[in-house]
Amino acid sequence: MGIGLSIFLIAVGAVLTFAVHATLSGVSIQTIGVILMIVGAIGLLVTMFIWGPRRGAARGGVVEERVYDDRGPATY
Repeated sequence: MGIGLSIFLIAVGAVLTFAVHATLSGVSIQTIGVILMIVGAIGLLVTMFIWGPRRGAARGGVVEERVYDDRGPATY
């Protein structure tokens, strides 16, 4: 689950929880909305934990390499 799908689930869950006032027999739309928001939040957290370290490592830093020459002075 990516960041986009997680945010979409949170948004749909919020709409179902707070904006929809319809009723269905045997089904609570508000409860479905809360479940969708929880699943979206968990998916967002999992995505951040999985992809967060990889993006930080990709930036990298400057690597300095030293070259040692043991051949002695050059003779021409």
